[in-house]
Amino acid sequence: MDERAPTRPRGIYLLPNLFTTGGLFAGFFAIIAASQGRFEAACVAIFVAAILDGIDGRVARLTNTQSEFGVQYDSLADLISFGMAPALVMYHWALSAMKLDGATLGKVGWLAAFLYAACAALRLARFNTQVGQVDKRWFIGLASPAAAGLMASLVWTFHDLGWSGAELRYVAAVLTVTAGLLMVSRIRYHSFKGGGEGPRAERVPFAAIVVAVAVIIALVIDPPRVLFAAAALYALSGPALWLVRRWRGPAAG
Repeated sequence: MDERAPTRPRGIYLLPNLFTTGGLFAGFFAIIAASQGRFEAACVAIFVAAILDGIDGRVARLTNTQSEFGVQYDSLADLISFGMAPALVMYHWALSAMKLDGATLGKVGWLAAFLYAACAALRLARFNTQVGQVDKRWFIGLASPAAAGLMASLVWTFHDLGWSGAELRYVAAVLTVTAGLLMVSRIRYHSFKGGGEGPRAERVPFAAIVVAVAVIIALVIDPPRVLFAAAALYALSGPALWLVRRWRGPAAG
């Protein structure tokens, strides 16, 4: 008689990958919407992708369905949702208008978008190769979802205020290049995942929960401006902490 150990049904492995596929779809939709001039929908789709990206890993851990396939699939989906999508949204909204100032500056516009996408790819590749070697309390370089949130929230905010991308094309170019370079920098950012191993690994201070509730309330009141403020403050927090550590000296860590 063929006695085999019971195996977990294959269907459960689909659950985290379905969330990853949802994030990939949201990123792809953002690209299509931006090409049609539907910038608010494109920006919302990028934030939806970010939410789904935060869910898929947790679902995999809760259901004990982590796999190397899932890790690689998630990384490829992130490249579309947080690399290509924000770059193309920004390009269609503002950077493409740099051609109004001449052919050379027109090339600078799409090269800035390419730089961002390339930096996102490099950031994801570095993260994958160092995932087991770094302190989980910190990200090395700005995480790609945070960079994408910064890009999308700027477009959403100023589009909502009635500004055209052409008017802000140089601001958009500077932000795009800065976000890309922050992703591949060695600047540390808080990951908000806590530290240690086991049940305490993902605990956060009680104050963080209070702040999260306040942010949710503010998001209901004015989503684009609150998201832009939060993304900008987080992007600036890394360089600010780096400057503080430099000022205090090596003893500050």
